[in-house]
Amino acid sequence: MNDQQRSPLRQERLKKLERLQERGYEPYPTKFERSHTAQTLQARYADFRGEEQFCDVDPVRVCGRISAFRRMGGACFMDLLDGSGRIQLFAHKDTLNAHYDTLIECLDLGDFLGVEGHLFRTKRGELSVGVEHYAFLSKALLPPPEKWHGVKDTEIRYRQRYLDLMSNPETREAFRTRTRIVSAVRRFLDGQGFLEVETPILQPMYGGAAARPFTTHHNKLDATLYLRISDELYLKRLIIGGFERVYEIGRDFRNEGLSTKHNPEFTMMECYQAYADYRDMMELSEQLVADVARATSGSTTIQFGEQTIELAPPWKRLTLRQAILDATGVDFQAYPEAEALGQAVAAAGLSVPPQPTWGKWVDALLSLYVEPQLVQPTFLTDYPLELSPLAKKKPDNPNLVERFEAFVAGFEIGNAFSELNDPLDQRRRFEAELGRQRRGDEETQPLDEDFLTALEHGMPPTGGLGLGVDRLAILLTNRPSIRDVILFPTLRPSKVATPAPKVR
Repeated sequence: MNDQQRSPLRQERLKKLERLQERGYEPYPTKFERSHTAQTLQARYADFRGEEQFCDVDPVRVCGRISAFRRMGGACFMDLLDGSGRIQLFAHKDTLNAHYDTLIECLDLGDFLGVEGHLFRTKRGELSVGVEHYAFLSKALLPPPEKWHGVKDTEIRYRQRYLDLMSNPETREAFRTRTRIVSAVRRFLDGQGFLEVETPILQPMYGGAAARPFTTHHNKLDATLYLRISDELYLKRLIIGGFERVYEIGRDFRNEGLSTKHNPEFTMMECYQAYADYRDMMELSEQLVADVARATSGSTTIQFGEQTIELAPPWKRLTLRQAILDATGVDFQAYPEAEALGQAVAAAGLSVPPQPTWGKWVDALLSLYVEPQLVQPTFLTDYPLELSPLAKKKPDNPNLVERFEAFVAGFEIGNAFSELNDPLDQRRRFEAELGRQRRGDEETQPLDEDFLTALEHGMPPTGGLGLGVDRLAILLTNRPSIRDVILFPTLRPSKVATPAPKVR
């Protein structure tokens, strides 16, 4: 039993629970028939200005959590919150008789109540339900946060999300918006003729990205399995099998660090289109994001922090080489070896931690000096071969591949390729990745023989796109951290009991 469960406040609520049961009340019934939500009543009777009861209409039945309680002699006002909003309740001793005393003696903030009564508007103009009958729907044994206007402690908000949702309307709205974002992505892709599919989360071979996996064991099969780090290789198998446009919105898992932009468990949308290349994916990306912005906020112009961002196509296009050169003065193509590139970075006076490979040097320059400056939507194109083992080479430069990453508000939201469909070249790329792994690079693509076998059956030219749903939600809800758009983010294990919020 933790400190909250030992608290005097909880003990007092337990006594009230016993009192309810002794008087024949059921504090945890199975159901309540509701006639209206709070929002429905507020909208339907917004123009009513009378102060008398609606004697000529049927009583209403509403239910929700009690968030405020004010006594006035032989009467009391209560605020009831449901999933749609707030409605005021008015209870009077003359109407409820003995049941009024039980209500006053046993009700606590945070309790769920169902009431029946007629609507009226108070002298102050507040639409209210005059309580004629009530039922306890759930007796809360622990108190709500002190301030219903919002839990501010981030530790509580993330570890006890229910308290955050309970007391912060803006949090509830952010997650409603996230749901609308996912629905809008799905509608857009369905409208473009893509087929939504599901691929394995537990995989015998992880792949499709440069990341460390989570590992588990299947007892019956006596086999090591991995939580997927990407949907890519299975979705490509479906292109090989004959589907020409497929997508999946699903959870991926990467055994990596935590940051405001990274959570080990996250949501990706990956789609693949036969007979397309990365240029087609650029057009698809900018159209999709603009369409989702319009669907969720009504405009392609959004506010993120202090920045006003325009998401309408066309987005800026810039080669990765030029972007890094403009930001740092270093032309990475002039230094094809890791040691030489590191020396050039040092000579330019740039503060970059030592990197194990040439590709990591390039990626560090991008992350530290380019990415934070890309506020307006920008496609960075034409990445080095070493960074992109699954992308097709550029015909005019075999050291580069047809790849882009999409950036908005200083962070990446998407990644796309002209997909490599040459099985012999793909094998060589996998083998090169194994060499880097032996040299100590843990974030490499393993050699997947089953995928290579599938590829040898023939895959048409294909464009592929991965879009970070959590990153898109950060952008469209104007939130500073991925933890603000994932209901239950991954957190360090708590060494002490979860802190209790202050209560009234």
